Amino acid sequence: MSFKSGFVAVVGKPNVGKSTLINALLGKKVSIVSPKAQTTRNNIMGILNNNDYQVVFIDTPGIHKVKNSLDKYMKKSIDTATKDVDLLLYLLDGSKDFQEDDIHMLSKYCEANYPVFAVVNKVDLSTYESLYPRLAKLNEIKGLKDIYAISSLQGKNLDLLLQGILKNMTDTIKYFPDDEITDKPVSFTLAEIIREKMLWMLDEEVPHGVGVMIDSIDDSKKTVIVSATIFCERDGHKNIIIGSKGSMLSKIGTASRLAMEKVLDKPVYLDLFVKVKPNWRDREGAINGLGYVDIE
Repeated sequence: MSFKSGFVAVVGKPNVGKSTLINALLGKKVSIVSPKAQTTRNNIMGILNNNDYQVVFIDTPGIHKVKNSLDKYMKKSIDTATKDVDLLLYLLDGSKDFQEDDIHMLSKYCEANYPVFAVVNKVDLSTYESLYPRLAKLNEIKGLKDIYAISSLQGKNLDLLLQGILKNMTDTIKYFPDDEITDKPVSFTLAEIIREKMLWMLDEEVPHGVGVMIDSIDDSKKTVIVSATIFCERDGHKNIIIGSKGSMLSKIGTASRLAMEKVLDKPVYLDLFVKVKPNWRDREGAINGLGYVDIE
């Protein structure tokens, strides 16, 4: 088999398992995962390397209604990610009935001549009887290249999905070195680790009102020293993040540090600070690929 490569955009509504799918296909964690919607804010590339192929997956923010500047940025990220790709995977939640706007979006992508796979995730949480009519509905969409029923968590049918992806890879160029699994810098990855831990540990309303900036990384010694600032919108949120006598911030810091040590393969000393910046999500230009800028 000759060498094949290409770019694959992964899109869909919040919380359908886009990041989980990419992490499962790569066998390594490149994108944060949580049970809450809108986990991904930036287009994160995951690079699957093999002697015979290189597939670059683009994990996008979940498709949702635009409410503020952060939402506009996330929507722009989706639009950018879906340009000039070889294949588009549209993920749906197989444990629920598909919404009409999902069918509409799938049809729109197909009408625009995108090569599109409908990927129905979380089939382990469904039954054949409930899943069959949903898949039949997808079969009615004109121009859809293929349909896959998978479970990212259990690895069900991921081999079949990968085979289908490779059939649509037409490039022969190796875009990234073999040892790279993501295009993001270390600072971005560490900031995302902190945000992931907050998504798991904090109340529903708080995590989406926070941003994380890595202030400094000193890896000149055996222990990597990381300094980071968490930005939130309200004093009440700051109190929740810090917790009684600093208990919550300590938990977030410990969980983040342990995850960072796995990524960096070195001991980590983590300094965490919390600052209140009201309405930072409504500030144009407040976000870039490394975290949050123009905050002060």
